[in-house]
Amino acid sequence: MAAPSRSAPHPGRALFLLLVLIVAMLLGILGPKLFAPSQWGHRFKVGLGLDLSSGTQVTLQAQTLSGKPPSSDEMNAAVSVIESRVNGTGNSGAQVQPQGSDLLVVTVPGKGSQQTIQLVSSTALLMFRQVLLWQGSGAATTAPSPAASATPSASATPSATASPTASATGTAKTSATGTAKTSAKIVPAASPSPSSSAKATASPSGSASVSPSASPSASPSPSTSGTAFGNPSLVHKDVLALFNKLVCKPGDTQAWKSQVGYQNTTPYNNPDVQVVACGNNGGQWGKFALDVAKVQGKQITSATAGLSTTSNQWQVNLSLNSAGAAAFSTLTARLYNTYYAQAQTDQNSAILNQVAITLDGNVVSSPQIQGAIPGGNAQITGNFTQAEATQLQNELKFGSVPLNLKTLFVTSVSAQVGRNQLDAGLIAAAIGLLLVVVYAFLYYRGLGIVSVCSLLIAGTITYLAVVLLSLYQNFTLELAGIAGLIVAIGITADSFVVFFERLRDEVREGKQLRPAVESGWKRARRTILVSDTVSFLAALLLYYFAIGEVKGFAYTLGLTTLIDVVVVFLFTKPMVTLLARTRFFGNGHPMSGLDPVRLGARTPWRSSVRRNPVRRRPDNATRGTSSRNPGSS
Repeated sequence: MAAPSRSAPHPGRALFLLLVLIVAMLLGILGPKLFAPSQWGHRFKVGLGLDLSSGTQVTLQAQTLSGKPPSSDEMNAAVSVIESRVNGTGNSGAQVQPQGSDLLVVTVPGKGSQQTIQLVSSTALLMFRQVLLWQGSGAATTAPSPAASATPSASATPSATASPTASATGTAKTSATGTAKTSAKIVPAASPSPSSSAKATASPSGSASVSPSASPSASPSPSTSGTAFGNPSLVHKDVLALFNKLVCKPGDTQAWKSQVGYQNTTPYNNPDVQVVACGNNGGQWGKFALDVAKVQGKQITSATAGLSTTSNQWQVNLSLNSAGAAAFSTLTARLYNTYYAQAQTDQNSAILNQVAITLDGNVVSSPQIQGAIPGGNAQITGNFTQAEATQLQNELKFGSVPLNLKTLFVTSVSAQVGRNQLDAGLIAAAIGLLLVVVYAFLYYRGLGIVSVCSLLIAGTITYLAVVLLSLYQNFTLELAGIAGLIVAIGITADSFVVFFERLRDEVREGKQLRPAVESGWKRARRTILVSDTVSFLAALLLYYFAIGEVKGFAYTLGLTTLIDVVVVFLFTKPMVTLLARTRFFGNGHPMSGLDPVRLGARTPWRSSVRRNPVRRRPDNATRGTSSRNPGSS
């Protein structure tokens, strides 16, 4: 036998890489639970989609108010708002996926269809409302009667601007969109260094200073969290009753609406009525009673985040159209002239001097007005990071371009129906796998061992990949996705069939097994890569252009196609190389599937090792050593 060349295969390396991959996936799944075996079962669970568990799927069509298709930025903003709604109710498995240019598919496990439709299909509008009452989220007490008021000591002085310290003392900093908030100012854009007579302190979370305190930099005292400040006489009696009933928990952006009957109606999107709301004010989470909207988000013409040319800090530049500029100027001038002077010594006036900016009914900012802001151009500045400034920009910008959401399809699925379908799919997969195994052993005989092991390895890696995606990407497996996994059986079988047939062709040409494996692999490798590339491109295009459940099929089809390449290169070929070195396969045993006689080889071979010939005795040979004629005496 010739000595192996320098390019001799090293199957052990490939098999070691495969082992490393599987171990890495296991470590990724177990993570911090690696040394807690009792918790391993919870880590290996696969997330199930809507059709395998009870829930509701709603398909919405989005349009701008002008009836034109929305832009991609508007669709992304709509996704963000709807995700905040459904996830704010505690449905961590809820998903919102854009489909095409104007469709949104919302899946909410465990929710009733009517409640889900109402939850996701209402339009989110941005509005500017005067704050009439505010109460921190401490002990719940009723609002003071019109004759009562909460007056601080005469020695208290106002806090002109919100300091970073004031913001840091808040118990919660979560808004309707989950933005981290900091102290900020809103000033006319034409004035780089505004005076105290022409500015309003603001915070995207309402963390502006809103009440007098012992020193200009102090934050509102937490001891006042059980007292309502403002003027209840300005609040409609029905809204006042809702305010007294409402309990706002820190970070709550959706559940509070069910307390006041807002879960099935959306009065907070009606600009002509007073409403209640929850939000962050002065670094403290609490509840608001808000006046009718004087300025609406649709009157905002632009909102852009950028770096200030003077302070080199992130800011948001805000512009209003002519109607919005006039209304905003009137609103800020009225509040400044009516309440600003009293706000220096009266905490009730300090609250009434605030304007709440609401999105989807939640207060995302509540600036205290310190001067009229004419012209319709303003800058919101503060200790923003780029992400915070961008988020505030989106809250303002896309509240100004609301989308009309039309319900196209509603699908309700029970867990029992999904489970029956899953059982049927698994039975079909088992039957298909069994047929492949039987065929592999009948046709390829000993090579069928490689085929079955390849399928088992592919199935193991696929399962681990799905578990990892469920843990870290919130992937849920639907029936269509399971169909993609079942199709993977055929893809993996196709790969080893191509390789085995190329190998058998080389044996038919009279080559011995070990060189036949390498030459056959070189020919089969191209075919396998081309086939898998076509399958992957088909899955990619299908995922991009398809909608609904077809996306799940395309996703798992693409995933298993990539896994097939890994298995063929790191297991199937290296394993055949190793088996070719054994006597059973190397000698072309009839049960190995590589018998040259059975395959019709041109020059049949049996082994690369010479066998000892069988010596035959001559016809005239006798058992003894005598060479005499039998007839001789």
